[in-house]
Amino acid sequence: MSNKMWGGRFSTAPAAIMEEINASIEFDKRLGPQDVRGSLAHVDMLVATGIVADADGAAIADGLRAIAADIDAGRFTVSRALEDIHMNVEAELAQRIGPAAGRLHTARSRNDQVATDMRLWVRDTVDALDAQLAALQRALAGRALEFAAAVMPGFTHLQSAQPVTLGHHLLAYVEMFGRDRGRLADARRRMNECPLGAAALAGTSFPIDRARTAAALGFDRPTANSLDSVSDRDFALETLAAASICAVHLSRFAEEIVLWATPQFGFVRLSDAFSTGSSIMPQKRNPDAAELVRGKAGRVVGALTALLIVMKGLPLTYSKDMQEDKEGTFDALHTLSLCLAAMTGMVDDLTPDLDAMRRAAGSGYATATDLADWLVRALGLPFREAHHVTGRLVGLAAEARIGLEDLTLAQMQTVEPRITAAVFEVLGVDRSVESRTSHGGTAPVNVTREARRWLAALAPAGAAGPGEAAADA
Repeated sequence: MSNKMWGGRFSTAPAAIMEEINASIEFDKRLGPQDVRGSLAHVDMLVATGIVADADGAAIADGLRAIAADIDAGRFTVSRALEDIHMNVEAELAQRIGPAAGRLHTARSRNDQVATDMRLWVRDTVDALDAQLAALQRALAGRALEFAAAVMPGFTHLQSAQPVTLGHHLLAYVEMFGRDRGRLADARRRMNECPLGAAALAGTSFPIDRARTAAALGFDRPTANSLDSVSDRDFALETLAAASICAVHLSRFAEEIVLWATPQFGFVRLSDAFSTGSSIMPQKRNPDAAELVRGKAGRVVGALTALLIVMKGLPLTYSKDMQEDKEGTFDALHTLSLCLAAMTGMVDDLTPDLDAMRRAAGSGYATATDLADWLVRALGLPFREAHHVTGRLVGLAAEARIGLEDLTLAQMQTVEPRITAAVFEVLGVDRSVESRTSHGGTAPVNVTREARRWLAALAPAGAAGPGEAAADA
């Protein structure tokens, strides 16, 4: 009596623990739609090349479409005994149409089948992530336009450095997420080759038409080397690398929201929709959505690290280790999608305290660089000397516990006699940001122009493909 999965070579069933460690159906069942799509393209090619008779091909295609409908409706049941989604679909097909189902696996292997399914799933997910990133960019650019002139402190070393605007700060993340879209688009372009037809590892002796199958599945071309086709997981690694960088960007922004929402900063407020309370401290408003986005970045980066380690010692071609590509990839990209949705919601939800940000923008002698620049322009001092003079003036103000703008002209002239009353024109935070008109600077006129440019580039009506809007903007 032969084993029901492996045929005559195996006469008994696997040990229970072998079945437990070997089965992947609990997680790879989500590849069901992609598996059926691949099988439909494969059987179409088999019929077109005369490898499978028209009648058998039609029965297989009809059965697969019925299975696809059940998968979409949540009616498709799977069996752990059949190990994976591929065997479950094939077994169900046999139940529905009989022996003709056995012809579906002609000229292919589960090795090229799963490689194709995974590429299809990752490609579909990249497209969805791109749309989410574009939505987040639109939300950020819209708020940036709204607050193009809202002054806030810019930081280095988390110390007040120079005044910037909230709009400029938000546009920094628009740029970051644009690069994330570009990385995902690059990964998509490289993954868009079809492994189906590489079979187990060496190709097949059947006269298949791999270009037809690739085109039917929306791939640019078939993969060029059968060994590489079944052993490659670069497409998952590259997508996870792009996802990890994106998760880090989300985490950095989430950290800023956490800081800004504290009473000590008081820059923004999140509504009840994105906050939680405390079971013991009734006064608390915790920015848990932001904290969770920050924390979940570790899951995404962890999935990349795990798959790199799985792949690092594998000889060509397929090894069962590669089954470990799925759970981490599924979880990481789902997690990133959840974080993008949460961050987009928080961007739309947060309410800035413009007065608090403005007060903070003037603290810490944030206009000292403006003073040094004025000394260079007005008095012709070398910058290093102007830097030294400004430092002494800051020290004078700090000793008196007042702002630079509160020093009298006479006090300033004790440090540099040539200073005139015109110096006070550069010491306000509004004048400071207005003066930063260099390309990429924080001047409100710049921020307004950049926000509008991004909003135009990101307009849904443009129907740009993944990364195209980011590249055009």
